[in-house]
Amino acid sequence: FRGKPVAIVMRVECPDFHPLFKFLGYLTSYLLSRRSRRRQGDSLTTSTRWNLIAAAVIGGLIGARALGLAEESPSLLLNLHAWVTPGGKTIVGGLLGGWLAVEWTKRRLQVQTRTGDLLAIPICIGIAIGRIGCFLAGMPDDTYGKPTSLPWGVNFGDGIPRHPTQLYELIFLLLLAWWLHRKSIQPRPEGHIFRLFMAAYLAWRLLIDFLKPQPLFAGMNMIQWACLAGLLVMLANYLRRIREPAYV
Repeated sequence: FRGKPVAIVMRVECPDFHPLFKFLGYLTSYLLSRRSRRRQGDSLTTSTRWNLIAAAVIGGLIGARALGLAEESPSLLLNLHAWVTPGGKTIVGGLLGGWLAVEWTKRRLQVQTRTGDLLAIPICIGIAIGRIGCFLAGMPDDTYGKPTSLPWGVNFGDGIPRHPTQLYELIFLLLLAWWLHRKSIQPRPEGHIFRLFMAAYLAWRLLIDFLKPQPLFAGMNMIQWACLAGLLVMLANYLRRIREPAYV
């Protein structure tokens, strides 16, 4: 091995633990959001908050499935059987789908306030926990990175050292949660923390997915294109807000 980097000799493929860590991620997000609501208060009534949570869950499921199928093959979106088979979900699709569903529901309920700040850090921590399950799942989870000669490359079951992109994201999310917490204790506009979370995560996925061996369309995969679209929408909303007289 003289003069050559040595990859981590480790075969990671424990898919049975993936559902467990997904459940722990959901549970942690829920418990942290309840704790945040108790400590910081909530401008929404309990019934309105639950309506928005329901919208986020339904929109998130649809978005995660739609983008997941589009990532595998755009033709699968037209295959009704593919929608009810296991697998094929993405976090980016879930976030974007949930965000759109909440905004639509808020308009229907005539809710004018920003409602996502209480959920930003809990979602961040929940995704981080879920990424542990993605890492342990190995090759079947399809979230591993491209082959690498770096010393921390991991064998996910095919004998090839690869970027542990799940662990990269875990570290990023923990740092992001810490940064969002620091921002949350400072004076800020309503909704600022959630917008920071969404922008940071979409930008991260836009970059980190270049290290993943996913099918490309015009140089990027479908998840990256969705991230770019989400970032452009957020930028347009920001430019519109700063033109408003009441912007703070």
